[in-house]
Formats: sequence, structure tokens, C-alpha cells
Amino acid sequence: MENGGNGNGVAAVNYESKATSTITIKGILSLLMQSIDDEKNDAENNKRVISLGMGDPTLYSCFHTTNVSEEAVADTLLSHKFHGYAPTAGLPQTRQEIAEYLSRDLPYQLSSDDVFITCGCTQAIDVSVAMLARPGANILLPRPGFPIYELCAAFRQVEVRHYDLLPEKGWEVDLDAIEALADQNTVALVIINPGNPCGNVYTYDHLEKIAQTAKRIGTIVIADEVYGHLAFGTNPFVPMGVFGFTVPVITLGSLSKRWIVPGWRLGWFVTTDPSATFKKPKVVERIKKYFDLLGGPATFIQVFTFSSAYSVLF
Repeated sequence: MENGGNGNGVAAVNYESKATSTITIKGILSLLMQSIDDEKNDAENNKRVISLGMGDPTLYSCFHTTNVSEEAVADTLLSHKFHGYAPTAGLPQTRQEIAEYLSRDLPYQLSSDDVFITCGCTQAIDVSVAMLARPGANILLPRPGFPIYELCAAFRQVEVRHYDLLPEKGWEVDLDAIEALADQNTVALVIINPGNPCGNVYTYDHLEKIAQTAKRIGTIVIADEVYGHLAFGTNPFVPMGVFGFTVPVITLGSLSKRWIVPGWRLGWFVTTDPSATFKKPKVVERIKKYFDLLGGPATFIQVFTFSSAYSVLF
């Protein structure tokens, strides 16, 4: 060898190359923010930088939840009534409240049986992938998209197939690509609306076309609506569940974004499915058994969601 005789130089180069190739986008963002933080120490630069890539608005004092929500949580905790375990699917009252909340924007009524409480939307994503996993399964994910879906699919050994979002059409879904990618092993089509990371909000007409495409290829839709109602511009937020008669929809959401409380870790996994595809006994039993393995959010946080104070926010 010509690097000093013992190969250490090559080993070092290989190690550095490997480390560089495996760094994640999140890691790169962290390095960039560290650099900015160093610059902020400069006496001449006293402006604060807000990372728009960070999903936790509470890190900045300009974003905070309401006093009424904090008081409701405190009152619930100090009542000493909610220190025990909640049912694995969530408290019945909480499930009913979320069903009524989501039903406001739907042409049909959800029931508490359609709702399962999760530790934030991240757990809801994992549950949705786990429920659909089977040998040879594949799932269609948007590109750009939210990377947690890929991680969950990798752990469940579900193949990921990416369809592109079209920037020239306001980041709409490439419907032709979906039909080309899908086959008999496609278990779900994931959409994120309002979009993360692109910030788009899909129109009623485009969502209807997505539903019709999913029906044509014979799959369900997982609708990530964690940013629901945080819509700016001319397009109002329309939940994918509106098209539940066309195609079965699993709706995912949480308190974290709209109510600025990500650390409270309360989300939901909801079968918005008026045609009752998910009501088949084996499907319902499988979902319930999987939730028996999970630990949900703190009981007093679940109670808070249906308290009279919190109803003001809902």
C-alpha cells in the first residue's frame, strides 16, 4: 500500500465516506442550524432565526396555546380522578368527541368505534402501516414527503414506491404515475394534505380525482391531515374522508399543530369509511388487538380533549 504501510489512511477515508453517505437530511439541517447559532453569538447579529423545518412551534415564544387549554389540563389533573390506565383504544368520551369534531366536515356521521387514540400522529402513521403489512406488500408515498412513512415501512418490510408531486400544478399528485406504480400488492396510497413539506392545499376536485384513482387501482387512502385547517390562500381544507363512499380512508391527525401542543402527544387513527369496509369482524378485531399492544397518551390529556373548556377550541 502507498498510504503509509498499514492501511489506516484508507480506513480513515472509507470511514469518512461511509459517514458522509449515511447522514440524513435532518442531520444536515441540524448542522446548518448549529452554524447559524454560532453566527448569532456575534454581537452585531441579534436577530433570532426560526427554523421552518422544525415541527415544534413551542420552541419559539411567538407560538403558544391558549390559557383556557392549560387551565383545563391543570383542573383535570388536580381532580385526582384520572391517574389510572385508559382503555387501549382510548377513553370512550375522547373517541366520541373526536368523532363529532371530524364529522363536522363530512357528509356522514362518525361514531366512537371509528376512532382510536394514539400517541401523536407519528404513532398513528406506524399503526396504519403495521395494519396493512403483509409479505410482498407495497405502499405509495408522495415525493417530496414526510420521511417517517419510509422508516415505518422499512421496519414492517413493506416496499415503498414513490409518486411525484407536480410543482407546476401546485404540488398536485401525479395521478398517471400512481396508476403506473400500483399493482395487486399495493396496500395503500398516502396523501398529506395540507402538504408537508410543500405547504400545498388540495382542492375538492383534485381530492375527488385521487379517490377515483385509488378506487380504480383497488387500494385504500391513508390521509395524513395533521395540518388540517391550517390552510392559507384560496384553497380551503377539505378532508379526504368526504370521499369515503368512493374509497375507504384512514384519517390521521393530532392536536399538536393546530393547537400548538406537540408535547401532549395526542393523535388519532380514524376509519372514515361509511361503506363499512373496515367494519368486517376480522379487520376490527385486528385493529383492536394491535392497540392492545400500545400505550396511549396520558389519561388526563385524553380527558382534557372532551372537557367543557377544550370544547371552545374544538
